[in-house]
Amino acid sequence: MTNRCRLYLITPQALDPVAFADPLAAALDAGDVAVVQLRLKGADDDAIRRAVDVLRPIAQRRDVAFLLNDRPDLAAATGCDGVHVGQEDASYALARRLVGDDAIVGVTCHDSRHLAMEAAEQGADYVAFGAFFPTATKEAKTRAAPEILAWWSGLMEVPCVAIGGITAENAAPLVAAGADFLAVSAGVWQHPDGPAAAVTAFAAILAASGPAAEAALPRPARSPRTPPDSPDRHRAPPGSRRGGTRPPRAGRSPR
Repeated sequence: MTNRCRLYLITPQALDPVAFADPLAAALDAGDVAVVQLRLKGADDDAIRRAVDVLRPIAQRRDVAFLLNDRPDLAAATGCDGVHVGQEDASYALARRLVGDDAIVGVTCHDSRHLAMEAAEQGADYVAFGAFFPTATKEAKTRAAPEILAWWSGLMEVPCVAIGGITAENAAPLVAAGADFLAVSAGVWQHPDGPAAAVTAFAAILAASGPAAEAALPRPARSPRTPPDSPDRHRAPPGSRRGGTRPPRAGRSPR
């Protein structure tokens, strides 16, 4: 059975976490979102910690996985559900050691089948391909074609994330090609009608992408990563949702 593609939100690179809290909540309440990745390029550790403290509970209370970009050390220290690492960031092995076996670790693989196979063999929870479209969010080092999503989804059980310039207007070919998740930043936060309207627009596209089974990141409870005194310590794991539990993806071996 083909899993339904889901939305993976990436925050703006610079934000005031208090001011961003309401738009984030509105976006998450507007439709199904699997993941929020906090991506603050150039921010110091204190700024990242403050942003996590404000924004992480908003996602986790809604059973949305909250990941930190680049920094597995801070992800582990601040109760995030995991980390996303690029090819120039911490290695997968270091990230896994820092965040632990129960956390999510995703890896940027650009347009490289080799990098994706290597990440999957090491145990990555997802691989990210892109950029598929021009993007102003970051300088894209590679341009990927939808065919790599079709190749991957036909071969491997590890979920794949499509990233780079994705909007509700251009997303359909990526969904059709087999993306498990669409990673979107400007396409949501800079939508002319606001983030909630953007998520609603994506929801209409993704609802047509497959049957009721939804793509899910394979790792279960994240509570070991949550500080003991956090009110979210006993929250439901990111693999669950209101009204039921999402089945985990199968193992990391080829189909």
